[in-house]
Amino acid sequence: MPGSERQQVVDAAKYLRSIRPIDPEEVATYVEGGAHPGVVARILREAAPDLDLVERADGTFTPVPEESLTPAFEGVGRFPEPYAAAFEDRLRAVYGPDWYAGDTGDAIRERIRRLKTDYYWRNDVAYDEDVAMAYACYHLPDAYASVSYALDELGRDGLLESRLRVLDVGAGVGGPALATNDYVLGGPGDPERDALVEYHAVEPSEAAAVLDDLLAETGPNFHPEIHRETAEAFEPTGEYDLILFASVWNELDAPAETAARYLDALATDGTLLGVAPADKETSTGLRAVERALADEREAATIYAPMPRFWADRSPSDRGWSFDERPDVEAPPFQERLASDAEDPGAYRRTAVRYSWTALRVDGRRRFDFSLSRSAAAPLAESDRHVTERVDHVVAKASHDLSEDDNHPLYKVSDGSEATEHYAVLVEQTALNRLLADAGYGDPLRVENALVLWNDDEGAYNIVVDADAVVDPA
Repeated sequence: MPGSERQQVVDAAKYLRSIRPIDPEEVATYVEGGAHPGVVARILREAAPDLDLVERADGTFTPVPEESLTPAFEGVGRFPEPYAAAFEDRLRAVYGPDWYAGDTGDAIRERIRRLKTDYYWRNDVAYDEDVAMAYACYHLPDAYASVSYALDELGRDGLLESRLRVLDVGAGVGGPALATNDYVLGGPGDPERDALVEYHAVEPSEAAAVLDDLLAETGPNFHPEIHRETAEAFEPTGEYDLILFASVWNELDAPAETAARYLDALATDGTLLGVAPADKETSTGLRAVERALADEREAATIYAPMPRFWADRSPSDRGWSFDERPDVEAPPFQERLASDAEDPGAYRRTAVRYSWTALRVDGRRRFDFSLSRSAAAPLAESDRHVTERVDHVVAKASHDLSEDDNHPLYKVSDGSEATEHYAVLVEQTALNRLLADAGYGDPLRVENALVLWNDDEGAYNIVVDADAVVDPA
């Protein structure tokens, strides 16, 4: 359609948007000489992010609601079947119908083993098509689940609007993109939601080809664009409501410097969300970026989950902290790849363990208070209190880390510690059971707990026994 006629469609939409739902058939009558409703619908779909329009199931377009997103998230049990089928179609297109068998299957499994080794030793990884496909085989489901849960941390707090401009830096093969689509707009089989996502992916590698295939499975109100540039080279334009770094900081030469540059593109009320696998190197790497941005550069505020309960103090422990959610079901493509393997469990990635950080530039925190010594003892001064009973206010920073059921063990933090602290529940009572029941990141007041030094672990233990009380902070 010529530019003048396209403009007539846009002008008609601007006029009608405040009056009634925009029907492509009606708009077609506003075009000089007439136009096909299907062509009008395509123009409206393309212009929807600029016009803030949502395409509805009946084919009409309406303005995006000016309100916070109402989450309908109930967890992730499995990687959605339409996405799994689309990815397996790509596997067949690249490697043939029996992609999981014979030499082809052996090669994919070898690439997965090599990827695990390279990540463990922090070796550089070059993502050609074969490596990207192997990565997707192993990581798509858990990446999808981890980002879904991280997004829910923001959505439950009302930090995501129904109209979102998203920048996914290091978008990879598409797990974060699909999670964003499903969380905001509703996944396959979910009720349709009146929301709009303008999604920009920054991905220079061949993983972008897998991403492009999977983006075809998203709905009409998810408007994607892929930028084939590195995180360091890409120049963001405009402001973004959500900037996502998922499993990418460990692959950058200067992650804190790169992330700091992207903060300039974050809307005043927006969030920079970092997500990383729970293993020690990537998890502590994420925490190092968080601390560099919040504590060293003072470029952002940590919204959640790690606390800063003491003014003018910041932590310097190793910061290994991660959340854990129920396992996801292995998708069919993982089961097929595992079926011909001597060690099938090595090719099923079902555990959902991840570290995350939410950073803001407006100073907002999930739990915004500052402690004084009259209220509690800072963890930074635990060396003064060994063998004493004291009061602390801490955030629960792990699930149960114990290797037996006798004494549950939880990492805790108040944002002042230089050494790891763990709360040990040696005797559960009605007055201290909240230590076990609280969620990841929840702030707790722990009263009359015994402070001990654990020489074997090089950490402090806060012993919660029958004389200790745990309340919400």
